[in-house]
Amino acid sequence: MSVDSQVERYPFEGLSEVLAADDGESRRPPAVVASVFQTGLNLIRDLERKGIRVIGIDCNPANPGFRSKYGKSFLCPNPDKDPDGWAAFMVSLSAAMGEKPVLIAASDIFVSAIGRHAQLLRDHFIFSDKGCALQAELATKEKQYALAREFGLPSPRSAYIRSEKELEEFCEGARFPVLLKPRHHREWQALPLGHPFRESKTVSAKTREELIANYASVCTIVPEAVTQEEIVGPDSAKYCYLSVYGADGSRLGFCVVHELRAYPLMYGCATLVEPVIDEEIERVCNHFLSSLGYIGLCEIEVKRDIRDGKLLLIEVNPRFSGTGDCASYTGVETGFIHYLDLIGQTPSPVVATRYGFRHMMLNAELAAFPKYLQEGLIGWKEWIRSLRYPMEYFDFDLSDFSVARVTAVKSARALVGGLLQTWKVRK
Repeated sequence: MSVDSQVERYPFEGLSEVLAADDGESRRPPAVVASVFQTGLNLIRDLERKGIRVIGIDCNPANPGFRSKYGKSFLCPNPDKDPDGWAAFMVSLSAAMGEKPVLIAASDIFVSAIGRHAQLLRDHFIFSDKGCALQAELATKEKQYALAREFGLPSPRSAYIRSEKELEEFCEGARFPVLLKPRHHREWQALPLGHPFRESKTVSAKTREELIANYASVCTIVPEAVTQEEIVGPDSAKYCYLSVYGADGSRLGFCVVHELRAYPLMYGCATLVEPVIDEEIERVCNHFLSSLGYIGLCEIEVKRDIRDGKLLLIEVNPRFSGTGDCASYTGVETGFIHYLDLIGQTPSPVVATRYGFRHMMLNAELAAFPKYLQEGLIGWKEWIRSLRYPMEYFDFDLSDFSVARVTAVKSARALVGGLLQTWKVRK
């Protein structure tokens, strides 16, 4: 069934109130942020504070944007499960808005969807055709590692596998430990409830036998995966390059942050970061994105292997990211810069001007601390010392109380539950 035949009138209650708001200056186009998980919600907040009228969309009604005071969020079809339905929803949304809005993705599922439907969406939204095509390619692990090798971004040996035979071939000469990853994080969410990898971004194997067993546990449902030699070192050996590139391929802003902790440990998202100056990371990552002709928002996560000190790629996130929220506090407002570039008001390039603070994912940090404590990687004094800095938060904004309250409750439960578990283990 064609998308046109599925287009229907959605109620979009509350849309007119958002669109009627005006900053009193020259009226800029509204923006649609695809994803209202906390990452996208932060982008909505940043744009709204600039006087931009912002709408959020998401297929998960549990995400915090639906209870936030910022913008107005609408539930859309899942673009993976119902691609035509999602495209029809987007066309209906644009028509209801009555003007062509800027479209910005804040999660991988929507990066892929925008790339898949770009030809249809270009008549209804403002975005970069060239940029979204490359971003959709980079959203898959096998493509981003292939492009890294082609354009000189140092990366560990990896392979795209579809069978145990291909995995066996990779194991020949592989340096263990080795990681196994889904092409997209969400692919392993198709695994049965209770499967140990269902919520994992990656799993590590110390031996060939363990790696093959890991793959055997997922391949009957999700046969496609990426395997990669692990970059050995603690969470504190990881860094993120946060950036935005203009329609002409020029860099409009960047900063580098040092990851201090992560959750889940070793393979999860950064829970605590601080901005730093690292010329090697800046040079290597900028060379890669400039060589690609990259356009838009991008986070590149890298790590220094403690065995030889080499800087190697972990992953590319071709969108506004969770850690990317930190950039605005350094003076590099990547989301707003990208918006201005898309509407033809490209600003002058900027660099980070604020250092000496830390940026925390509160819920994840309080869940992570008991795990670090249990593993003997940190003690109470060291943890408390690490928090004695000016602090900015990813997921705790008291001016958005309904969201902050939920974060506070979840964080307290994660900390108390984690500590109780740690004490049980030690008994």
